[in-house]
Amino acid sequence: MKIFENKSIKEMQLNELLRRIPVLEIHGDDTREISELVFDSRKVTENSLYIAMRGTVVDGHSFIASSVEKGAKAIVCEEFPKNLDENITYVKVKDSSKTLGQLASNFYGNPSEKLKLIGVTGTNGKTSVSTLLFDVFKNLGYDSALLSTVEIRIGDKIIPATHTTPDVITINKILAQAVEEGCDFAFMEVSSHGIAQNRIEGLHFKVAGFTNLTHDHLDYHKTFDEYLKTKKRFFDQLEDTAIAITNVDDKNGNVMLQNTKATKKSYALKTMADFHGKSLEVDFNGMLLNFNGKEFWTTLTGKFNVYNLLLVFGIASELGFEQDEILQAISKLKRVSGRFETFKSDGGIFFIVDYAHTPDALENILDSINDIRTKNERLITVFGCGGDRDHSKRPEMGNIATKKSTLAIITSDNPRTEDPAVIIKEIEAGVEPQNFSKYTSIPDRREAIKMAIKFSEPKDIVLVAGKGHENYQEINGVKHHFDDKETINELWKLMSK
Repeated sequence: MKIFENKSIKEMQLNELLRRIPVLEIHGDDTREISELVFDSRKVTENSLYIAMRGTVVDGHSFIASSVEKGAKAIVCEEFPKNLDENITYVKVKDSSKTLGQLASNFYGNPSEKLKLIGVTGTNGKTSVSTLLFDVFKNLGYDSALLSTVEIRIGDKIIPATHTTPDVITINKILAQAVEEGCDFAFMEVSSHGIAQNRIEGLHFKVAGFTNLTHDHLDYHKTFDEYLKTKKRFFDQLEDTAIAITNVDDKNGNVMLQNTKATKKSYALKTMADFHGKSLEVDFNGMLLNFNGKEFWTTLTGKFNVYNLLLVFGIASELGFEQDEILQAISKLKRVSGRFETFKSDGGIFFIVDYAHTPDALENILDSINDIRTKNERLITVFGCGGDRDHSKRPEMGNIATKKSTLAIITSDNPRTEDPAVIIKEIEAGVEPQNFSKYTSIPDRREAIKMAIKFSEPKDIVLVAGKGHENYQEINGVKHHFDDKETINELWKLMSK
């Protein structure tokens, strides 16, 4: 990942790097100058500090000797090697993975303490809320940093993102550059993988927001309880100077706050909360909403977006902004790329592209569409499930799509190393008998979209779900260019000639 250049970081003495870090033992000179932090032995350069971490597959301690050969002058590890090099400094710690975050924070001048860092976690809505916050604060007149699935931004500078939560060295480097550029705020999508892998260790969050918790990532976390506990860790680690805002309409919302030291705040549509929202009018062009007694219009639409905007409203309010100016900034927002992105063909067919790739997200988007449509139009849904991921959600999504659509076309998402036909069969297993006539399966995603267009008539709604902003399809380790919006436009032009 290429990050914006930062010229302010030079060498730092090892003892400065270790400030506030609990060290078990040091062998060697702790005044050595360190030029870089590295946890991948292949990237070691002269005068770098190599952090040996124990992974699920590879143990970084096995590469200490090769790191020294490549020029590392200091090693952080949980266990000293048998043969100590007198020209190298060895630092023993309890947990290298957690120590890495604290080292990165110190190396880059503790940037998360110099700006207001806001983290957003949950199953659905993380990317949308983080991006909406960035845009709202731009509308309020502030330059900020954004770390999301889709992109990383510092003010107007943009680079593509490759992970939901980058590694902790990269995060601190980005935040340090944000400080250097004069940013006051940083908005960060906090994934369960990032929490589990200690990628947010050593960061100081001013506000933490929780969207919801539903079925996802069980290929990684194995059980829903483990997934829940991982998300909760984010709130458990907050300092008493932080603010935690949670969705109390979600049954897991209050669970997040049980052990947190942060100030507790809530938002909801159905229950009493510090920030309460109400939907007054909804159509495909936008919504008239009421937040805390104040009405405003937004071009965003869908019930899930009411929750997203309400969290944005709550966070901005807790950061000290006047509610009227926040709502004015919200009313200027445009839709997040690939999230309920709508466009109408010249033939009168309404297309919606959305990233929904979990049962809850797919149900939310279908419910939102069904709430808006008059039922005179048909709803055609094209969707699939990613390969090498949670198998248990596949039949659930098959049931939801066929139950809530006029026609569901089951196709490929990112099959990765799996056979698309096998994935589709697992999706089909969830279709109830009364809905057998409401679906068909076409493994080729382009052909599936073509079928949806061919079957649709003026005023019909075609939802293409699962990939949203993604512009590729991953098959057997290779990413092939594929953009749902681009494909829809291209096929429509070809088929309407």
